[in-house]
Amino acid sequence: MSRGNTTSSSLTPTDDALIAAIRGGDERALAHLYRLHWPMVSHFVLQNSGSEDDAQDVYQEGVMVFYEKVRDGSLELSCQIKTYLYAVCRRLWLKRLTSKSRFGVRLLDDEEHGPYLNTGAEEDLLAAEEQDRRFATMSEALNHLGEPCRSLLEGFYLLDKSMQDLTAEFGYTNADNAKNQKYKCLVRLKKLFFTHYKEESI
Repeated sequence: MSRGNTTSSSLTPTDDALIAAIRGGDERALAHLYRLHWPMVSHFVLQNSGSEDDAQDVYQEGVMVFYEKVRDGSLELSCQIKTYLYAVCRRLWLKRLTSKSRFGVRLLDDEEHGPYLNTGAEEDLLAAEEQDRRFATMSEALNHLGEPCRSLLEGFYLLDKSMQDLTAEFGYTNADNAKNQKYKCLVRLKKLFFTHYKEESI
């Protein structure tokens, strides 16, 4: 199956319409999706030692995983949206419970929403967690980079400033000098990133 496609035979017309609308940037579709499957996830978390606030946190994170996969075109859906969201939120809640308990955790599942283990949600969630970890590590590396490198890289990559603007802002003699400094800063940032990333992976 190609990236960004869904298996139409497993989806309802409502699912297809929601995915198309969300991909097109329709915020009303996302709000409708949120309301549609919230009771399912709320019930699951509440019957597995969670609170209403826990359910909201888990559901919001699960919906964001789904939303980002739809928007970047990488969603491969082989089940209905509700089953996918159930699988993502189940994994998220299991992870939270496991981190709080020294003993094994066994979840009570609604038979209506199984089987949830073959949805592809596990891989999508792991990929999202890995991406978040990389962003956090990059942010940490930027914090350790120091000036003027931090402001130079943030100006170019995050604030979309031109090399001419940065040349004037940082007092370089010309744009070529600014580019050379940016390159040196990037090399330092990469070294810091991979040092922190390896430490966190151990």
